[in-house]
Amino acid sequence: MMRHKVYPDAKSALEGIVSDGQLIMAGGFGLCGIPENLIAAIRELGPKHLTVVSNNCGVDDFGLGILLANGQIKKMISSYVGENKLFEQLYLAGDLELEFNPQGTLAERIRAGGAGIPGFYTKTGYGTIIAEGKPTREFNGQHYVLETGLVADLSIIKAWKADKEGNLVYRKTARNFNPMMATAGKVTVVEVEELVEIGELDPDTIHTPGIYVDRIVVEQGAEKRIEKVTTRKREEVK
Repeated sequence: MMRHKVYPDAKSALEGIVSDGQLIMAGGFGLCGIPENLIAAIRELGPKHLTVVSNNCGVDDFGLGILLANGQIKKMISSYVGENKLFEQLYLAGDLELEFNPQGTLAERIRAGGAGIPGFYTKTGYGTIIAEGKPTREFNGQHYVLETGLVADLSIIKAWKADKEGNLVYRKTARNFNPMMATAGKVTVVEVEELVEIGELDPDTIHTPGIYVDRIVVEQGAEKRIEKVTTRKREEVK
């Protein structure tokens, strides 16, 4: 019989699978394609000493920033941290650990973890502080640094549509780190905008097969904030 994957809300979808000290992957890029409801539920459930793998840490009062403000994150594995003042303050004060990655390296570490690849060599970062303490090797006269794959205790991701088996479709730029993180979590929970019956999704449009998804929740009241609003003066029509 098919395993029941659909949960009534984000908190119930995470109960029993979040705990102190976990490594959690959180999908999204900036505030685009982030699992807002699942992040809020983690704050409510209250696990501490978390290591979080994400492109960035949200902003001061939204996204992963709310877990940072609540003292739940011990370490970030990220590629960009520039929009969060609290992140900067905690890091400079020695209260937050940071494993900084070039963005492509971070993406490949996640993809490798999901593919069962324990490590890979890349030219990116060789000869910089990124490579300090890591094995290096020469191939065909070029120097490379060894990076390790990443596997999470829990991945929380965001998709546009899902069927009840967990087959996922992402929408436009929300298809960022989410597909890779879905494969790299020992347990994967997805927050979706729309849930359909099995068979309603065109198989050719599915980005993540349901075999990677353990639990599904339909988002409720997502804000979908814009990280940084920029505007220009409207030109007068002559």
